[in-house]
Amino acid sequence: MDDAALVERFRKGDMQAFGLLVTKYQDRIYNLVMRLCPQAADAEELAQEAFLKAMERIAQFRGQSQFYTWLFRIAANLAISHRRRGGRLKFQSLTGSDDFENTQAEALTAALAEKRCPSPVAAAISSESAAQVEQAVADLDEEFRAVLVLRDVEEMDYSQIAEVLDVPVGTVKSRLHRARTVLRQNLGDLLG
Repeated sequence: MDDAALVERFRKGDMQAFGLLVTKYQDRIYNLVMRLCPQAADAEELAQEAFLKAMERIAQFRGQSQFYTWLFRIAANLAISHRRRGGRLKFQSLTGSDDFENTQAEALTAALAEKRCPSPVAAAISSESAAQVEQAVADLDEEFRAVLVLRDVEEMDYSQIAEVLDVPVGTVKSRLHRARTVLRQNLGDLLG
């Protein structure tokens, strides 16, 4: 069943239809987020959050793009926002912290979170570089940005990108070339 039919079924209250969409795209969304936020736990959380946001905002999906493209944008925006916040998720105990075991669990969670964080200098350099790249990508026209992310982040081939964006393969190649050229110009200082 195609995505448009599944979306329509979900809008009519069929939760199983959305489950089929999740099953169809969960690996691709997770892989995308994992490339943007390489911590597995963060990527899992962000991928789940992308599907939740898609579920909540399904009324905003007008079908002007394919469902995957729309979902992809939600996931990418979440990942970028996560990186801008410093890449830290806050963990909270589901049972509260009244007893000793929960206090120990929270202390262990905090200690593990601290170990995952880079040194302040490395974090600042990485954050600054990431911000420059994110800004350069964000400054691209939407048509160039979409092709660049689908090719270089999602690692789709030209024919897949052409199908997702509903444009000819030649258009995909020219947009990708233009996007990379503009990025090279805008990131000249960073690239050395």
